[in-house]
Amino acid sequence: MAISRRTLLKSLVATGIGGLTGGAAYGFWYGRRALEVTRLTLAVSGLPPALAGLRIGLMTDLHRSEWVSHEDVTHAVDRLMATDPDVIVLGGDYVTWGERQFIEPAAEALSRLEAPHGVFAVLGNHDDDREVSSALTRRHIEVLRDVRTQRRIKDTTVDFVGIRFWTRRPAEIAAAARGAGPTTILLAHDPRRINEAAALNMPLVLSGHTHGGQVVLPIIGAVAARKFPIVAGTLRRFDTTMYVSRGVGTVYVPVRINCPPEVAILTLIPAQPHI
Repeated sequence: MAISRRTLLKSLVATGIGGLTGGAAYGFWYGRRALEVTRLTLAVSGLPPALAGLRIGLMTDLHRSEWVSHEDVTHAVDRLMATDPDVIVLGGDYVTWGERQFIEPAAEALSRLEAPHGVFAVLGNHDDDREVSSALTRRHIEVLRDVRTQRRIKDTTVDFVGIRFWTRRPAEIAAAARGAGPTTILLAHDPRRINEAAALNMPLVLSGHTHGGQVVLPIIGAVAARKFPIVAGTLRRFDTTMYVSRGVGTVYVPVRINCPPEVAILTLIPAQPHI
C-alpha cells in the first residue's frame, strides 16, 4: 500500500517528538545525576619540575536548588575527596539566581572538603557576593574575590588568583594578580577569561560556567555554549592552558543530555613552550 507524503510527514514529526520527549526524560531521571570523575593530565608551561604530579581537584556549578539536592552535592563531594587531591578549587555558581534558602545548605554540603594545600573558591554570576562568600568562609573555604594568595608547595611558591565573574578587563585582572610569580593559577568562573590570562602570561586557568552545554545534540552540538572558546575540556592558547569543567548541577531546565556532570582531578606536568 502506498504511503502518502502527508502520512509520512506526520510519522516523522511524531517520531521526532517522541525522541525529544524520551531524551528529555532520560536527561531528567538519569543524565543529570550520572556524575563522572574526570581524571586528566594537564601540561602547564613553565611548571617547575618539583610540581610535576600536583593534583588539583575541581568542582564547579553546583546550582543547589529544588532540582539539585543536598544528596547530589554530597555525592560529588565524596567522589572528589576519594581522588585525594593536593588542592581543591571551587569554580562558582553554588546556587541559582542567588536563591538565599540554598546558600547555607550548599556551603554545608561543601564543608567536608579538605586538601593539604587548601580549598579555594571563586564566585559565579549566580552567586551573591556577600552571603555566599560569608557562608563558604565560615566553612574554612578561602574565597578569592579579585585577590591573590600564595601557597608553598614542595618548596615552590604557587600563586592562586581568583576573580569574580564580572571582573573582565585586563587591567582589573592584572591588578588582582599584582606581585604573582611565574607559577600562577587563575581561577575564573567564565572561560572567556583565557584571552586576558594569555595576554598576562598566566600558565593555567580553571573555569566552569558552561555546564559543558548541558544539552548536547547530535550534529548540532552544544547550542547554548557557542559563545565560549571551548564548551568543556582543555584548551591551549599560546603558553596558557585552560580546563573547563562540565560542572555538577543544572540551570534553566533540570536535564542533561550527552553531557554528564563531573568533578575533575587534574594532574599537572611541565609543557613545552609554545612556538
